[in-house]
Amino acid sequence: MATEADPGEARTSVWLGAGAGAPSRRRNEAPSGLDRDRITAAAVRLLDAEGLGRFSMRRLAAELGVTAMSLYWYVDTKHDLLELALDSALGQQRLPAGPPPGEGWPARLRTLACGYRQLLAEHPWVAPLSVAYPNIGPHARAFDAALHRLLESTGLVDAARTGAHLAVSQFLGGCALNGCGGAVRRAPEAEFALALDVLIAGIEAKAAHTAKARARIP
Repeated sequence: MATEADPGEARTSVWLGAGAGAPSRRRNEAPSGLDRDRITAAAVRLLDAEGLGRFSMRRLAAELGVTAMSLYWYVDTKHDLLELALDSALGQQRLPAGPPPGEGWPARLRTLACGYRQLLAEHPWVAPLSVAYPNIGPHARAFDAALHRLLESTGLVDAARTGAHLAVSQFLGGCALNGCGGAVRRAPEAEFALALDVLIAGIEAKAAHTAKARARIP
């Protein structure tokens, strides 16, 4: 399904192949005063201020005081820039370097989930872009790695851990979207907390079952 962020045609992610860097054929001739990080940061600010529907390269160029064509020295397409902005926003969530002493995985999962929910509240455009794009930038991968480390603490192994990872990922990806064309909806705090409790209880039950099964093995 085509969206505002998806032109409805095949394209390669900016994070794959040569797209991960500034267009090499132009890099040595690029106008001074701009760089990809500055453009990405400006895109995030514009998306926060005006939303995804009003975002355009022309409006972004006006914010930066340059011509729209100047931006294409640093990104090939608007969609590449939106991918860069998406990953930049995801990088604003602080991820734990390791488990705090004495804190179990359920509390850590709640912290991670609530942090992601807060990120979506601060950047409403992140949710639809996460659906439209593959979301495989460095900050997205760092988040996924943090979740993987957290789930290692549950005691789940193999397919059970993979299933838990998928369940948490689907929960986080859907917690800001309703079923009506991907429209952004911020669920009430109580509903979110209850849904998270149910998710954690399911993982705890599966982990307890796994522990009992392994204890019976001679």
